Amino acid sequence: MGKTEKSTAKNEEKKPAETDTGRRGFLNKLWLFLAALGLLEFAAIAFSFLRSHGPSTRAQALKNWMDAGRVDDFEPGSVTAFPRGGFYLSRLPDGGFLALSRKCTHLGCTVPWIEKEKRFACPCHASAFDIKGDVLKSPATRALDLFETRIENDTVRVATGRPIKRSRFESDQAAYPNPENA
Repeated sequence: MGKTEKSTAKNEEKKPAETDTGRRGFLNKLWLFLAALGLLEFAAIAFSFLRSHGPSTRAQALKNWMDAGRVDDFEPGSVTAFPRGGFYLSRLPDGGFLALSRKCTHLGCTVPWIEKEKRFACPCHASAFDIKGDVLKSPATRALDLFETRIENDTVRVATGRPIKRSRFESDQAAYPNPENA
């Protein structure tokens, strides 16, 4: 073999090795890029989760008040659903108001009000609650959560920020209209 033939043979041998190194380098860079992208996405999700569950301020809590309607709009012994607020407004037979959470205290299923039976019935595990949110039938072990309720200027207002956990109904949990305004 001559000198020219030897150098051509060497160049042909180097080309596949250079191509492998170029392909390998490209794939290594691609994997690093994808790993960095995944890490950034994970960090963004973790940050948004932690940020959204931070402590709420009094100013934020005040923004969550919702006007449900005039006192006279609700008949005693009635229940009105407010899906946007995530609660039922229960007008007790004695005239008091309770804003009850729509979530069952057993596993969080939405409990509908069954007017015919005058009770809330959980479709998931058959828990039942009365108009005050007290447990009528297990597996739920405590009353429906409630939201703070106020009556201001003959208007029923409900704080929909955070539900209040409770074990059973107590009379001081209900908001009553001022008899002077009635």
